[in-house]
Amino acid sequence: MTVAVVLFTSDLRVHDHPPLRAALRSADEVVPLFVRDTGIHATGFDAPNRAAFLADCLNDLDGALRDRGGRLVVRSGPVVRQVRAVAAECGATEVHMAAGVTGYAHRREERLREGLRRQGVELRVHDTVTTAVAPGAVTPAGSDHYAVFTPYFRRWSQERLRDICPAPRTVRVPDSVDSEPVPVREESDGISPGLATGGESAGRERLSRWARGHLAEYEDRHDDMAGDATSRLSPHLHFGTLSPVELVHRARHAHAGPGGEAFVRQLCWRDFHHQVLAARPDASAADYRSRQDRWRSEEDAAEDIAAWREGRTGYPVVDAAMRQLLHEGWMHNRARLLAASFLSKTLYVDWRIGARHFLDLLVDGDVVNNQLNWQWVAGTGTDTRPNRVLNPVVQGKRFDPQGAYVRRWVPELGEVKGGAVHEPWRLPEDERADYPKRLIDLGDGLERFKRARGRS
Repeated sequence: MTVAVVLFTSDLRVHDHPPLRAALRSADEVVPLFVRDTGIHATGFDAPNRAAFLADCLNDLDGALRDRGGRLVVRSGPVVRQVRAVAAECGATEVHMAAGVTGYAHRREERLREGLRRQGVELRVHDTVTTAVAPGAVTPAGSDHYAVFTPYFRRWSQERLRDICPAPRTVRVPDSVDSEPVPVREESDGISPGLATGGESAGRERLSRWARGHLAEYEDRHDDMAGDATSRLSPHLHFGTLSPVELVHRARHAHAGPGGEAFVRQLCWRDFHHQVLAARPDASAADYRSRQDRWRSEEDAAEDIAAWREGRTGYPVVDAAMRQLLHEGWMHNRARLLAASFLSKTLYVDWRIGARHFLDLLVDGDVVNNQLNWQWVAGTGTDTRPNRVLNPVVQGKRFDPQGAYVRRWVPELGEVKGGAVHEPWRLPEDERADYPKRLIDLGDGLERFKRARGRS
C-alpha cells in the first residue's frame, strides 16, 4: 500500500483542494495532517478569535473526512519535525501542501523540503489553492510583480483559471497513525462575543445564502455600512474553508452583472496583495515605499492610541468601527479604511501599531492582506495617491447617511436622529450623553500630516 501525507495549513476544506486530489491519485492511502505549529504560537499569531475559528474549521474538516471514511490527524510541535515523524510512521513517499507567500511560509517550505529529502520523501507544493492566480504567474515587463492594481487586474482577468476539483468520495487513512484530539472552540479564552462560526460547512452555507440574496447588488451595496451586505467570507478565505478559484468561477457564472464583476474585482485585490508580498516579503513589517515618515512614538501617542482601540475618538463612525471589531472580531470593509486612515494620518501614528491591533482581534487577520491594506491606507504601500486622507465625517455621511451603523455600535448616540449622529459636537450637550469629545480637530490633524509629508 502506498501512502501520501497532505499537510493542511490555510486550506481547511475538502472541496476544490488540489493537494488532496493529487495525493489521492498518487497513493492508496492518505494521511490528512494538521500541525499545531509551535512556531506560529511563538509569533503570537494564534490570537484567541482566530484560534477559536480555527478549532471550528478543524472539527468541520475532521467531520467531512469521516463522512468519506477518513479522519484528520492532528499533531502539535515544530512543523518540520511533526511532518517528518508522521511520514516515517506511515511510510509515506510524498507530502503534498499548498504554496504560501509569507516569509514564514517560504522558510517552512524550504525546511520541509530539505528535511523530507533526507528521509527519501518528496515534497510537492501546489499553487492556486489559497489564491485564484498564483503569485508570479503574471508579471509586467522588467519587474517581478505588479505595483499598481489596475494593470494587474487587466492581466489577471485574462488568465484561464484551473478547473474546480470535486470533493473526494472516499479518503482512506492508515489506522497506524495516531492523532491528538481535535481542538475545540471552548479551549480559547478572550474571544469576541459575536465571533462567527468557522468551518467549510458554515462557509459554503454563507456563500450560497449571500450569493442568492446579495451578489447581484454587491456593486451598489458593498460600501453600505448599515446594510451589512458584504459577503463576510474573508475569514473563510483566510482559513481556506472556501476556494478563491471556486468563488471566481461561481461569481462569473452567476449572471450577476456588475455585482458579480465587482466581487471578482475584490477577489483580485486579494491576489494582488499576495503577489506583492511574495516578491517583497519584508513588506509585512517595513514600508513598501518609504515616505520618510517621523511617526509619533507609541509613548507620546499612548492616550490617542488607547482611545482609538477602545472606540473613544469622538468621531462616531471610527468609534463604531472599533467597537464592532471588539465585539465581532470582524469589521466592515469601508470601516477598516476609515479606522486605519484616522490612526495613521489624522493621528499620525505608525501603521504597524494599528496593523498589530487588528491582528490581535480580526478573525480574518492575515499577514498578507492586513499589512498591505494598512500600508495602502497609510500611503507607504501601493496606493497611487499616498497622501489622501479620508474624512470620517464626510465618509460617514456618504456611506452611513442615516447613521444606522453608528447607532448600532455607539449606544450613547442612540437617540440622535439621522445624519446628525456624525457630528455630535454640534448637538446640545444633553443629546450627546456620555459620548467622548474629539481627540483632535480634523483640520489640525490634516495640517500635521501635510507638514510631516512636506506638503504643507
